[in-house]
Amino acid sequence: MNPITLGIIYFTIFLGPVITMSSTNLMLMWVGLEFSLLAIIPMLINKKNPRSTEAATKYFVTQATASMIILLAIVLNYKQLGTWMFQQQTNGLILNMTLMALSMKLGLAPFHFWLPEVTQGIPLHMGLILLTWQKIAPLSILIQIYPLLNSTIILMLAITSIFMGAWGGLNQTQMRKIMAYSSIAHMGWMLAILPYNPSLTLLNLMIYIILTVPMFMALMLNSSMTINSISLLWNKTPAMLTMISLMLLSLGGLPPLTGFLPKWIIITELMKNNCLIMAPLMAMMALLNLFFYTRLIYSTSLTMFPTNNNSKMMTHQTKTKPNPMFSTLTIMSTMTLPLAPQLII
Repeated sequence: MNPITLGIIYFTIFLGPVITMSSTNLMLMWVGLEFSLLAIIPMLINKKNPRSTEAATKYFVTQATASMIILLAIVLNYKQLGTWMFQQQTNGLILNMTLMALSMKLGLAPFHFWLPEVTQGIPLHMGLILLTWQKIAPLSILIQIYPLLNSTIILMLAITSIFMGAWGGLNQTQMRKIMAYSSIAHMGWMLAILPYNPSLTLLNLMIYIILTVPMFMALMLNSSMTINSISLLWNKTPAMLTMISLMLLSLGGLPPLTGFLPKWIIITELMKNNCLIMAPLMAMMALLNLFFYTRLIYSTSLTMFPTNNNSKMMTHQTKTKPNPMFSTLTIMSTMTLPLAPQLII
């Protein structure tokens, strides 16, 4: 692709969420969403992989449907109240339509079926953008309008997403699908705390991005797509396999790694708000999520085949170029909580 065209596309992908976050007008928010959608579609298509065209089509149809519902809600709200922003007098049906459409854009259950399939069919670097940067714009709209939304529906979407994110990842062998189901579960945690403390939703989003970026970078550096390909790293770069294992445990929320921090804070905040059923339920689902990460690590690094001396010698001959950004993000994704334990107070 032409470098100038590529630069324009990446700039538009960056610009879309920025417009949405900085707007107080629903139409401008919608324009920001469309900027991101239309700019990312050409990047999802890979001529060498026919499945990427299918993934791009699925992504476009799903996102276009959600955008149409949001636009319909905006127009109905303007017709009813004569304003381009939701108000206390806004019809509940319009708000619920918007919530469902944003849930579809975020990949929240039960509107999540497109996300694993699309993530599996696109390159790793685009999967990273899809699971991190593309989540910011819809989530920023939810944070702005959450006082008007039905908290019961929000909590139901959150619980369903956490459960489906944990349950869906159990039988997966493809790393991109595992990361997609991890994204669904993390989005559920962000949504669960939204009605009570939206600042914790932003904290959870930031930590989720810190956890996800180095994980995708590790997969890209080693061209690892499946669990089997990760297990082969032991003979090539054993240090990389160790870091991937730690990052997976952090994604699962195992203390004292970084991923435990948002779960601990969110459960504490839910208990303070007398959510005495939801908090233990989310904790049990987090164990289910941690189980498939632990099983993944068990099959890749804890049960290794015997290696002969030649393969061990090859290990010392393998050299990789230093990557300061990857090293920094890896430390942040695993050691933030041990280095700063007062964050949970």
